[in-house]
Amino acid sequence: MKIEIQGLDAVQATEELLAIEGLEGSYQTIDEVEREGTLATIATIVGIVGGTLTIAEKLHKWKEKYQKSLHEATGAKIEKVLIVTANNHRLLLQDATLEQINEILKDYK
Repeated sequence: MKIEIQGLDAVQATEELLAIEGLEGSYQTIDEVEREGTLATIATIVGIVGGTLTIAEKLHKWKEKYQKSLHEATGAKIEKVLIVTANNHRLLLQDATLEQINEILKDYK
């Protein structure tokens, strides 16, 4: 499963994402981005340890933190987070519910 993160603080957000207990993976930065001044990373998740609902809750909380920060004057800035599974199922996290995140994680596991 891959998670693409775009925004000014994509690297910081990706490192925090991969620090979530139960997720195992790595990331790389991408040079080609749609707009100048925007960073992008691709996190490759190689393992999910534990229940998918627990991980989904942690991902949802992570998403809420960065989505909220987008509208504040300070804090991390993330514009887009897209999850893509090996089966090419895609989920844009911007408006994703906890249930939708859990379903895509089940698809991965």
